[in-house]
Amino acid sequence: MSLRFDLVDLQLFIAVAETRSITNGAQRLHLALASASERIKGLEQALGVVLLVRGRRGVELTPAGESLLDHARIVIHNVETLRGDLLAFARGVKATVRFLANTSGLSEYLPKTLAAFLGQHPHISIDVEERESGDIAHAILTGAADLGLAAEHALPDNIERIPFSEDRLVLVTARGDELAGRRQVDFSEVVERDFVGLITSSALHAHVTGHAARLGARLRFRARMNNFDAIGEMVAAGIGVAVMPEVAAKRCARAMKINVVRIRDPWANRRLAICARSFKALPRPAKQLADHLRAAAP
Repeated sequence: MSLRFDLVDLQLFIAVAETRSITNGAQRLHLALASASERIKGLEQALGVVLLVRGRRGVELTPAGESLLDHARIVIHNVETLRGDLLAFARGVKATVRFLANTSGLSEYLPKTLAAFLGQHPHISIDVEERESGDIAHAILTGAADLGLAAEHALPDNIERIPFSEDRLVLVTARGDELAGRRQVDFSEVVERDFVGLITSSALHAHVTGHAARLGARLRFRARMNNFDAIGEMVAAGIGVAVMPEVAAKRCARAMKINVVRIRDPWANRRLAICARSFKALPRPAKQLADHLRAAAP
């Protein structure tokens, strides 16, 4: 098989796959439609497989096309990383690590750890974004992120991981609540209660409401806040109960009139892991961050 294609071919294929249209893909890359069609045809001939199924409403990817899309994104990501790293050296500016974390990792574990790392490495920057663990896994596999901190159970076998910490989710109640004296509860016992939670864009909100939906319930939120301390204050005032990471709940309980009750459901017992597609293949700045996180694990 003669693999004769270039980066523009891969960029075009990604654009066509994302827009489901050769015309729109060509426009995104500022190519003439005829030229784009020839490039796609040449790519299929070079690989010896059909990548797209053409229809009246656009194109659909074949299984081979889906596979190529994943690989193409990784190739383009690596090329962009290479270009960015070399430009950073040429200009004397910072290299950037793209890092994703779930809610509890981002709020409870990372701020001090990342601050220490950045203090030690003045020529490295970190772009941190909050995502659900499943989305983190997908971003790692497709090359959209260098590193992640995610719940280990959500990571597929083809992602490498390093254990980081426990990330147990617990129920938080006011001290006078009927559940305050319990050691543990089933989540099904509380889904009809009033809740206090994080804003809807948070990964933890999506995680908790998703498990409520599996029980056939829609959680009723009296208040949505943007941090765990604010949630703890609301719970202490008797506005509702809340689900939060145990490390955050115990921290809040030292200063607030709240109780911490364990949730029996298996989904509440999580472990966080540092994850990457391949730690050996990481750019040097990302590898340095992974080593720092490993050493800082609680």
